[in-house]
Amino acid sequence: MGLFDAFDASGSGLSAERLRMDVTAENLANAQSTRSANGNGPYKRKEVVLQQAGSSFADSLSAARGGGVQVAGIVEDPTPPRRIYDPGHPDADAQGYVTMPNVNTVTEMTDLIGASRAYEANVTAMQTAKSMFARTLDLLK
Repeated sequence: MGLFDAFDASGSGLSAERLRMDVTAENLANAQSTRSANGNGPYKRKEVVLQQAGSSFADSLSAARGGGVQVAGIVEDPTPPRRIYDPGHPDADAQGYVTMPNVNTVTEMTDLIGASRAYEANVTAMQTAKSMFARTLDLLK
């Protein structure tokens, strides 16, 4: 295990969790958006897909070193949108129903708490590695 492998693994986790929090915040901000940016339909919930860093066989063998995580992509949730009855809404159809985003605020807040705790865990791991390296250097003096 190299000297900076722990920092690399924690750093990749920090970046991934920050992106998860950003996407969750975007979902929450658009929870009531009945029109997307291009104007066709409501906002669609987004999710971050994470994968182990490195995809070759050699990378898999060396995963014990702490290869970290990387973002595979941001995908739209395939869950169908909600329909609510609100005939006075400007985006209501002929029957009075409005198509709302497939964003559930409770789910988003749960995801946000999970991403925040994972971020904190990566910060703690990085601080612990830093402390171990500092003590090791003190022993060598």
